[in-house]
Order: sequence, then C-alpha cells, then structure tokens
Amino acid sequence: MDREGTYEAHDGKQQAAPPSPPAAPPAAPSAAPPAAPPGAPSAAPPMPRRAPEASAPPESANPSSPVAGWLATPRPEAEPGIWRFGYRPKGPEQDDGEVKRRLVIGLLIPTFLGLVLWAVLSSGSVPYLWLPVKLFTPEEWWYSGTVAPRGWQGQEALSVYGGVAFGLVVAAAVRLSTWSEAVRYFVMRRPQPSRALIAAVAATGVLALVWPEAFGLGLDPLPVVGPVLSLVALISGGYEVFMSGPVLTYVVYALITLAVLWPFARIGAWWTALRGGRKPRAVQPPPRPAAAPATWPELRAAGHHKAADLLAAELLGGRMNDVDCARVTHAWAATAGDPGARAAFADTVVRHGAAAWAHPSGSRDLSARSAAHDLLVDQVRIGRIAENDRNPYKFRGVQAALDPAVLGTSLLAVGPSGAGKTERLVRPVTEALALQALTGRAAVVAVCAAGTRLGPDDAYDVVIRPGDPDSAYGLDLYAGCADPDEAAGFLAEGLVGDLDGVDARRAATALAQLLGPYRAAHGRFPAVRVLRALLEGEPAALDALRAELGTGAAHAEMHRELDARARQSGTPGDPCPALAERLSLLDRPAFAGFFDGGEGADGGTGASAAGERPFGMQAVAHHPLRVRVDLPERAHEEAGRLLARLLLAQFCHIARDRSDRTHFACLVLDDAARTLTAESVTAVQRLRSAHAGVVLGLRTVGDVPESLQGPLYAAVGCRMAFPGVTTWDGRRFAEAWGTERVETREVAQHTVYADQPMARALHALRKLVTGKAVTTDAVTVREVERERWSASDLAHSVPPGHAVLSLTTVGGDLAPPLLVDLRG
Repeated sequence: MDREGTYEAHDGKQQAAPPSPPAAPPAAPSAAPPAAPPGAPSAAPPMPRRAPEASAPPESANPSSPVAGWLATPRPEAEPGIWRFGYRPKGPEQDDGEVKRRLVIGLLIPTFLGLVLWAVLSSGSVPYLWLPVKLFTPEEWWYSGTVAPRGWQGQEALSVYGGVAFGLVVAAAVRLSTWSEAVRYFVMRRPQPSRALIAAVAATGVLALVWPEAFGLGLDPLPVVGPVLSLVALISGGYEVFMSGPVLTYVVYALITLAVLWPFARIGAWWTALRGGRKPRAVQPPPRPAAAPATWPELRAAGHHKAADLLAAELLGGRMNDVDCARVTHAWAATAGDPGARAAFADTVVRHGAAAWAHPSGSRDLSARSAAHDLLVDQVRIGRIAENDRNPYKFRGVQAALDPAVLGTSLLAVGPSGAGKTERLVRPVTEALALQALTGRAAVVAVCAAGTRLGPDDAYDVVIRPGDPDSAYGLDLYAGCADPDEAAGFLAEGLVGDLDGVDARRAATALAQLLGPYRAAHGRFPAVRVLRALLEGEPAALDALRAELGTGAAHAEMHRELDARARQSGTPGDPCPALAERLSLLDRPAFAGFFDGGEGADGGTGASAAGERPFGMQAVAHHPLRVRVDLPERAHEEAGRLLARLLLAQFCHIARDRSDRTHFACLVLDDAARTLTAESVTAVQRLRSAHAGVVLGLRTVGDVPESLQGPLYAAVGCRMAFPGVTTWDGRRFAEAWGTERVETREVAQHTVYADQPMARALHALRKLVTGKAVTTDAVTVREVERERWSASDLAHSVPPGHAVLSLTTVGGDLAPPLLVDLRG
C-alpha cells in the first residue's frame, strides 16, 4: 500500500498533488543496480558548505580536490564511540608526573655521584690510582718506586691518563643514569625550533666548560683539550709538531669542538631545522598524483576501467561530493561476489556518472550541515572525549562519534531544558541519518515540537504538521497496514497504553472487533469521527455498519465480532469509553480531515490537502525516507503526546516485522515525556535484531512511570546524562553503569614514641620547631569497588557543554561511561 506520497523531487516546497511512489527503494540490490530515477539532476550538485572534515589532504591526494583527500584518509578500526576519520591509536599509558619524577631523580643521583667520584680521583686521595699508567709506559719515564715523572713524557702520560679516567667516569654516569631517556623525553619530543634551540644552549654550556678562557670564565677546563694535545705530543715524539706551525693546533681544536657538538647536533636535529627554515624554491614542484582511492582501484581490478575513469574524472573535477562517494561505494560493496551485478553497476555508472543511484527526491546533499560527518563509515562527530582522569587513557582527547552500530541498541538522553540535548545530540544525529538516507543506507523519522530546529524543510522528504492547514502531508493512524488486528494493536497502544486502569490488550481486542467489520464492509479503515462514534456505541453508527455488511454468510464472522462488542459494551473494564475519550483529542476542528485521507481511511467530507496525502509508517520499512513530524503544543499538547506515543508504537511494530532490513531505520523523539509504555519499552529492546533503533530525549526520568524506569535503562544500550540532572536521575544512571575495581591508597599517620632520653629530647625539639609531633606514615594499598559515576558526581561534577555517555554496539562491544565535551 504505497500511498504515503513520499517520493518526489523537493525544491524546498511541498506540492499539493500526491506523487506516484517508486516501485523499489534506491538502494543497490544484490542482482543489478537500477538506473537513476528520471528526476535525478544531470549536473552535479554544489559542493558541501565545508570540506568533509579533512583538515589537510594526505600526501597522495590531489590538493585541488578536498573530497579526494577525504576519501584517501585512513579510517582504522576503533573502539565504539571513537571518530575513525584519521584516528591514530594512543600508545601505552604513562603517568606524566611519575615519568618526569623518575627521569629527574635517575639523572641527578648518578650525576652527583659521578662528580663526587671525579673530585676524589682528581684530588689524589685514592692510593695506587696512578699505578696502571706506570705499567703501560717505559720505566725510564718515572723515578724508581714512584709515579713522579722524570721528564716531559711522564707528565704528558699523566695528562692522558687523567683524560681517560674522566671519560670513564662520564661514560659510567651516563650509562647508569637516565640521561638518554631524559633527553628523548624532555628535548627530542619537542617541535622545531625549540628542540634545536635547547640543544644549542646545552652545547654552548659544555663548550664553555671545555674552553673556559674563550668565554672569559675563570674556571679550570675539563680534562679534554689537554689530554688530546698530550697524546698528540707523545705520538709525534715531542713538541716540535706544534712549533712547526699553527695548522695542526687549529685542526686539533676544530676536531675537539666538532666532537663536542656532534651529539648535540643529533639531539637537536639541527640539519632538519636548517632545511625547514630555508625559503622555498621559485619553481613550484609538479602537482602530486591523486590518492589511490580517488582512482577507484577496486573497479579497475575488476576490469571496469571506463567506469573507474568516469568516476575519477567526476571526483577530481569537483563534481562529486562525499554523499556521492559513499553512495557509489556502498552500491559497489553490494555487488560483491556477483559478476552480473558488477557489470550492471559499471553500466549504470557509465550512463549516470556521479548521479547514479541518487535518492528519488533528486537531492544529493543537504542545504546546510551543523556537524561533521563521515559517510564512508556512517559516523557523525558529536564532540571530544575530555582529558579527564575518569576517562580511560585510550579514550582521552580523541573525537567522539555515533553511528548506526550504536544507535541500533537505542539511545536515552536525559537532561533539563537548555542542557543541549536538541542542539548537540538530536540535530546532529538526525542530520547524519538524513545524509545516510541520501546514500540509501538509512531511514529517519524525527518527532519534535513545532518550531524545534532540526534542519530546514528541504532536508526532509516529508514534513508533517498536525493541525497546520498548510501542511502538505497528513498522518495515517493505521500506518498503512491492511491487517485490522495489527492496526488495532499499535492504535490501542498509542491511545491508552499509558493508562494504568486500562488493559492495552483488551483495548486492542475491542478496536479489532470494530476495525475488522468496517474494513470488510468498506475496504478501508474508518475515519477518526466514525471510529469515535463506533467506540461510543452510537446505535446509528453500529446499525449502518451492520447494514453495510449485509445478511449473507460472507460476513458472518464480522457480525459475530460486532455482537461480541455489543455484549461487552458497558461492562466493568470495558476499554471503549477510554479509547473514545482519547480519540476525541484528535477529533477537533483543527485536525479536521488531517488523519482521514488516503486509501486506508474514510476521509468523509471536507478532507484537507494533508488528509488527501497521508504518510504511513509502513513506508519507512521499505524506503530510505527522511520524515519530520512537528507536533502541536499549547492548545493541543495532549494530542501531541498521544501522536508521539502512537508514532513510537507504530515504528516499533513496523521496524520489527519488516522483511527488508538492508537500511537502518531510526525514530528520533526529541521529547519522549509520557510516551513510553510497558509494551513500547519491551519493543525497543527487540529493535536490536531488526537493524533499527530509537533516540529518546527526556528532561527528567520522572517523565517516565517509576515502574518503567528500570526496564527502560535496561532496554537501551546507550545512555547519556547531560549537566543539570538531579541526584534522583543520576541514581538511575549510576545503577545502570554499575561499579569498577580501582586501586586506593590510604595513608595513616602514627605518633612515634621514643624510649631513649636522647631520642625524646630530639623529638621534643622537633615538635617545638615544627609544631607537630613526630609521626610515621602507614600506607595501605587495596582494591575496592567504586561506582563509575555516582549520582552526586552526575548532578554536580559534569561541566556545562559536556555529557557522560556510555555506548553499546549491536555486536556487544562496550564503551564505558565517558565524559565528552560536546563543544569540541
């Protein structure tokens, strides 16, 4: 029953005449991709209002095509809730403060010990220190029995030996300390030019110690230059080598200076800094080749070079946006393993180019975007995970995102008015699903109060405004169903599902006893006014229905249904009065004809244009539609709640029982207050296996009956707490998120009592000076279970613009509660 009138080309206005629905959804089938619809534009749409979140194209991408760079950006697998576009997993966790403390202590202690050792060695206090130099040199250089030199050879040998000893002390201090690790941590991680400058300052300081006279310092030089000159003199056999000319001396000085500067040049990466500071050449390098994904290598590998060339030309020429890329990519993936379907895919691409498989509305992009989207993996970015100790290390600082994999478990968002639910969650999610609908991958029904900013009208295929005479679409109360029992089930749920004194199953039975005979007599379901008259038991309405059925045997079962209804009418527990009372909220002059048009209901007289073009929820099960329902408020607030409850019941029933689950279906309720019932909560949990989900926004959990609050938190897989929730609301989140095992340190101070007189005197003196008794610390480390987020933390510790979000995918992957900055 494709009578919802949703597939038409939109130019921002809704037409008055009902359109003809398509025969098939636009998603690429497994057999052969269909041709583009006749209404698809031949020219490429304008580029998105901003580049699709590619801050800079990769080196292999064409700089002139931002979409090509976006297409080539890697998207590695990641934890649920992580924005995969350009994501780089973090390394192992390290406590930055602890690392710095360890490096500094490991650097200072060995250095200090090395200085003490060198001071002791250079003072000559160590016996037999100079014995090795006498063993490896001729005896005539020394006086017998001593290490006193006879001539210049012994003096220079002692100088060389002192330099070797200094080198060994320095090498031991560096080897046993954390000098190398500290240099890598504190210096080499810094960007240029600060890295080069720090290394240059350190090199200057060392040179000042090696050549103190050159810097005007009155210090003794380090034993570096002297031992080198002594070694040269010993090897050459005297000082004549220095007297022949200053060349050798300057060469030795230059080599010593280069040897001192070499490690600092490597630490500071001076060559890289110098190359980075050079001016670019006047001649620009040739443009780099386009990224490999922009040339569609998968198509070329399958032998479809003509189609690949056409798509590459469209992409690099700026005539293909991210929506087109995602739509074509998903259509190609649908043909895997079917050579016939791949040949049909290539033929469709050759005939239609980037417009192949365009949405039947003709749209290939939204007129405006409020969030960043990555349609290749169907993600929408909602913020940045805060650098907070409560968040696991691997999540800190990365971008947060939502996709159908997590929305398929349904999402519950709780926060007071003004907390940002609509602006920072509902609108980005609705916008993402609308873009995915343009790729044939999703269908969305957004339900909000009139005036809520969920995007312009031209971003939707159907915009329904109950009570607005200018609305081009009406709403089918029966969701386009033909089965009376099926229609009666969700209609009863929407009308009286929230009433404690009315059994929804008995209400559904009573409705079926009236809908079945009426459809058998008229071939359609009754209009609101007619159904109300039947529920109220008006004799004229019931007699007219019996007359339409006739007296033949063909409708004998329907007569028995009416007889059973007549016997139950007026008995205790009869649900018909409550049904009629609730239905009277829709039987108002403002809604005249709004719910009565179309093939499935009797419109009566005076039907409006909206009533002639009703939208049935059944269409969402078969087509990637974008629907928005603006509920009335103020004078018709109760009617708006009833319609929201009815739409939720219809969606859960239709999405669960649909046979075609190739696209994701989602219902977004901006305000789900007083719409949830016991049946709908159970139905929400069953949507996980139906490739569908709901997004529920609540100002407070108190808008849900207390008996349903626990089952609701158990039914949804994603939970989001906005700032400003009360401790009563936070308690529900704390119970749902449970506890975790953490390591705690408890420090207890115990007073030290001295036994000896001297110790007691020292303790008394210390207490007199410090004002505190002498104590000792007792540290206890243990593992305890602690709530991930307590009710008090949620009520008082969530900053403005943030939210605490936990996610669960349909496959069972979990993300713990994370503090997310929705402004980042």
